[in-house]
Amino acid sequence: MLTGVLSAGLAFLIWGAFPIYLKALQAIPPLEILANRVCWSVIFLVSILLLRRQWGWLSQIKQRPTRLLSFAASALMLTLNWVVYIWAVNAGQIIDATLGYFITPLVNVLFGLMLGEQLRRGQWAALALAAGGVVWLTVSAGALPWIGLVLAASFGLYGLLRKTAALGALEGLSVETLIMLPLALGFLLIPASGASHSFGNGPLSTSLLLIAAGPVTAIPLLLFSHGARKIPLSVLGILQYIGPTIQFLLGVWLYHEPFAGNRLIGFSLIWSALALYSAEGLWRAWQGRSR
Repeated sequence: MLTGVLSAGLAFLIWGAFPIYLKALQAIPPLEILANRVCWSVIFLVSILLLRRQWGWLSQIKQRPTRLLSFAASALMLTLNWVVYIWAVNAGQIIDATLGYFITPLVNVLFGLMLGEQLRRGQWAALALAAGGVVWLTVSAGALPWIGLVLAASFGLYGLLRKTAALGALEGLSVETLIMLPLALGFLLIPASGASHSFGNGPLSTSLLLIAAGPVTAIPLLLFSHGARKIPLSVLGILQYIGPTIQFLLGVWLYHEPFAGNRLIGFSLIWSALALYSAEGLWRAWQGRSR
């Protein structure tokens, strides 16, 4: 239990600090950061597979090549999530990005409803509060909070696709990044793509930061996967708020993004929804153990 909490908690701490890493690459176009993230992730993940001699999963792909379609879909959702998040952080929209990860658990509940799951009263109330927060942010700003909604929908769909996938976290992420690799290499190698070709042409520190995209991407995911297997979902559900909370605090206190008035009201409604959702889940888990 303790190992699981520490592993998952460390994963969320790393994800929480991710804006600091991206801000260090602010001069590089988001698509170029994404392309480097894909390329160095492939190298890092394949290196782990080589060290562990973990290739048995390839036979599953050979036996049922149609499984690649599911991974192509999850790779598309991951690509959308990554590029919007990278753009949002470097455009000074960290707070709007955290909205997406705050409401992702509630989006997952909504997906469950669409798939025929029955919702409890507490979950309905949490969804209603969150919807009220989104409506308030939309009306007060005169536009949908599209960054948060796109991040929540893409990550929620990604989680749904990965939940039903046949491969584990390491193998699945390896397949997804390999699917993205041709496009990433094409963007980096084609002169007219719009890439600044910062790797190798700029300061050494920039090249090292781009190389670090591989482990920065893979390590927290592997920690999360290890921790998730050892702790109850109710505990994991509470821990998952560590990441967006740290990002939110970075946006407000370190990068001085505006947060007051109507935005505060909208976020307060969404935080109330999350508190209700978490409390209801913990209560159900406690009731289940006491029986």
